[in-house]
Amino acid sequence: MTNCIFCKIGKGLIPSTKVFEDEYFFIIEDIAPMAAVHYLAIPKRHYAGLSDMQASDGDMLGHMFSTIGMLEKQLGVSGGYRLVINQGDDGGQTVGHLHVHIMGGQKLPFHDLKELR
Repeated sequence: MTNCIFCKIGKGLIPSTKVFEDEYFFIIEDIAPMAAVHYLAIPKRHYAGLSDMQASDGDMLGHMFSTIGMLEKQLGVSGGYRLVINQGDDGGQTVGHLHVHIMGGQKLPFHDLKELR
């Protein structure tokens, strides 16, 4: 995607401090944090959302999630953290490139979704 901000960050066209990077994904700090610690894990390959993925892409997601687990201490979330994937407008997705929010560094509030009914 030529206009995707996350693709541009991944290619180094937009400066950003990457706290982790490998051949499949990178992790950056969220510019509008919603927790004491808030990172974004972003696949290098562009997927607008989970529905753009194939079954064969599951290995990449598995790698991303297991790597996040191995980086807990480095990321400052060893006391626990929340992973969030927002999908589409109704799900609160604001950038059309699949990404995982990693939030922690504090006791996070529980949100009771019954209020949405």
